[in-house]
Amino acid sequence: MKTIHVTNAVGLVLGQDLTRVVPGEFKGVAFHKGHIIRPEDIPVMMNMGKDHVYILELGSGDVHENAAAKQLALLSAGANIIQEHASEGKVKMLADTFGLLDIHIDKLLQINEMTGVALSTLHSGTLVKKDEVVATAKIIPLTLPQDTLDHIERICASEKIISIRPIPAKKAGLVVTGNEVFYGRIKDRFEEVIQKKVSDLGSCLSKTIFVPDDTEKISAAIKELSLENDLVFVTGGMSVDPDDITPLAVRQTGAEVIVYGTPVLPGAMFLFAYLNDTPILGIPACGMFSKITVLDVILPKVLVGDKITSRFIASLGHGGLCRTCSEGCHYPNCSFCK
Repeated sequence: MKTIHVTNAVGLVLGQDLTRVVPGEFKGVAFHKGHIIRPEDIPVMMNMGKDHVYILELGSGDVHENAAAKQLALLSAGANIIQEHASEGKVKMLADTFGLLDIHIDKLLQINEMTGVALSTLHSGTLVKKDEVVATAKIIPLTLPQDTLDHIERICASEKIISIRPIPAKKAGLVVTGNEVFYGRIKDRFEEVIQKKVSDLGSCLSKTIFVPDDTEKISAAIKELSLENDLVFVTGGMSVDPDDITPLAVRQTGAEVIVYGTPVLPGAMFLFAYLNDTPILGIPACGMFSKITVLDVILPKVLVGDKITSRFIASLGHGGLCRTCSEGCHYPNCSFCK
């Protein structure tokens, strides 16, 4: 610290909070400790009665908190991440597109174990909107050693920590099973639900085929749609009742069933399979009346091209119990499948 006249302080780092008092109007900090003094600040400071201020002198190996926060954000940010201006040692990082957030959790842990830095993010796998804040880079002290930033650069050299994958537009087919729907006994409600979930993610439902409870007809419909679409939904007949034959029909297509049953509620009777490379998603009855199910977690990953494995499905059990909030659903701002 040293004392200097304010007229000689432009470009230097303020070493103290400066409080401004306007009787009846304002009392508070006008300039925070760590602020880099600008030419336009000088008359304001002098009108506050501050002809002299304490200045923080940086050592040769020190980086000011704002510059360090900016470097931390730049080093950790990958594809489709933009940064706001640094202020008070903090930089907000925003999504530059609608997409799926990817966080390299091991590297994030390495950085947050370092002294003086804090990198906070949303959960990996979160579906984010353009301009949404997905992370914040924060420097704790007023200055940070350059050696710390050099270490962070080495950590991020091979792979960035924070990135977003855009959700591509894809075509989906839908097979609606059940004698009660096929013969007009009841009105189908699945098509409208699936259509909305698909369109909300920027894709389209290209064709719907209604079939009775007949394994050969269900299998044929799945095969037909798999040749014309990027993914296929199958609804109805997903339980273990004798008349629920949809899982058997999926197997009869020759598809590889990855899971039939998940540790997620709603969504326990969900089925996921691959027919060649086309994902087949079997939706249980809960998908018709529950606002959020396991489908909402898996579908964005399918659209970005992630390979769905039984281990990934098993991992959803931690957090896989929906709390069915009485005041209304807050997903994805909740613990479901996180």
